Amino acid sequence: MRDRTDVGAIPRRRLGARLKAAASAVLLTVTTVGISTLTAVAVPGTAHAAVPAPPPGFTLTWSDDFSAAAGTGVNTGTWKYDTGPGSSFGTGEIETMTNSTANVFHDGNGHLVLRALHSGTNPTQGWTSGRIETQAATFGAPAGGVVRMESSIQQPNVTTANGAGYWPAFWMLGAPLRSGVPWPTSGEIDILEDINGRSSVFGTLHCGTNPGGVCNESTGLGSGERPCPGCQTGYHTYAVEIDRSKSPEEIRWYLDGNNYFTLPATRVPAATWTSAVQHPFFIIYDLAIGGGFPAAFGGGPFASTISGGQMNIDYVAVYNKGPGGGGGGGNVAQGKPTTASSVENASLGAANATDGSGTTRWSSAFSDPQWIQVDLGRSYTINRVTLNWEAAYGKAYQIQTSADGTTWTNVYSTTTGDGGTDDLTLSGTGRYIRVNGTQRATPYGYSLFEFQVYGT
Repeated sequence: MRDRTDVGAIPRRRLGARLKAAASAVLLTVTTVGISTLTAVAVPGTAHAAVPAPPPGFTLTWSDDFSAAAGTGVNTGTWKYDTGPGSSFGTGEIETMTNSTANVFHDGNGHLVLRALHSGTNPTQGWTSGRIETQAATFGAPAGGVVRMESSIQQPNVTTANGAGYWPAFWMLGAPLRSGVPWPTSGEIDILEDINGRSSVFGTLHCGTNPGGVCNESTGLGSGERPCPGCQTGYHTYAVEIDRSKSPEEIRWYLDGNNYFTLPATRVPAATWTSAVQHPFFIIYDLAIGGGFPAAFGGGPFASTISGGQMNIDYVAVYNKGPGGGGGGGNVAQGKPTTASSVENASLGAANATDGSGTTRWSSAFSDPQWIQVDLGRSYTINRVTLNWEAAYGKAYQIQTSADGTTWTNVYSTTTGDGGTDDLTLSGTGRYIRVNGTQRATPYGYSLFEFQVYGT
């Protein structure tokens, strides 16, 4: 099996799983000058599936079932559009990604659709499509725990005869990328990729340095091509698990619940694994056209390539398993009562830091010290805290726990905070937890997009 070849800076991949009971899609094509056009796509009998219950030992951390009115775009509180020419993504793709509901839309039946469209007569120009990523960059496995990312997807209903150049993907990039850590050092995990309508799936980890390095970039360390029968005509589940409860740690890829590829941490040096895997991620969907990966398997798009092929997404879910094998590995602070020593103004209240959104934030008054506190509702054994700072961050701060909200115990302390995302492994117990800031890094206050707490 041949691994994918990428071009340039930030490649990606796709993966698949559970077959969903459904009738085959009906495709009607009309031949125009230079390229065929998909003029109607119907998937009769394809019912919307509920987000599955967590696997044994896991809890549901976050999900989206894409229930929205037909023809509407994504919820920009949860997702962001990645727009612009495909050439800017470093993979050689040729489409332009847009936020138009011609390319990214809900179908009204519980599915999100990414659709690639072509105009003109030149098959290598005139393509538009869609790419989105989560606002939150908080999905990861705590030390000793496991995280599972899963999605039910129907790949574009194209074949090798009419789908050359199509490149659907469900994948993740490491949160440190958003704070300036370069690709691929910051990590990329490709959960589903297929190219050229081959009814295949590729799963890959990108890490280390590019080109070459211990992770063989820009190809990465992957499964190679695996068969994915029926993945163009029906919904299948694609999942990855990052397991930090084992020694060595490992990443497992699943198609329809079957583990088809496992990558142990021992494949790369410990520092490479830590930089690429031991932190949160953000999730991405996209439908690219052309590029280095399709080119490695015959190229495209060609005059025979159909316009209008679409990637249909039923749901996405993130599940966590806490250290020790039990459940409770999710963010136990989300939605819990949150208070602070001060707020910059009424729109930047403390609750914004625990609302699960990567776009709202808490901001304090412009003085030291300041704190933000969460009442978890009951006592937890806490093993991990993630702080997603805005540009105004804490240089010196402590993470503190308390049984009564009055007497506090330090479980983490730093005087060298550098902003971005702080993913902290720690050990503490309490009903209450707070960030106690003692020195600001800027003239402004302390400002957090998200204050996440993990424990059992």
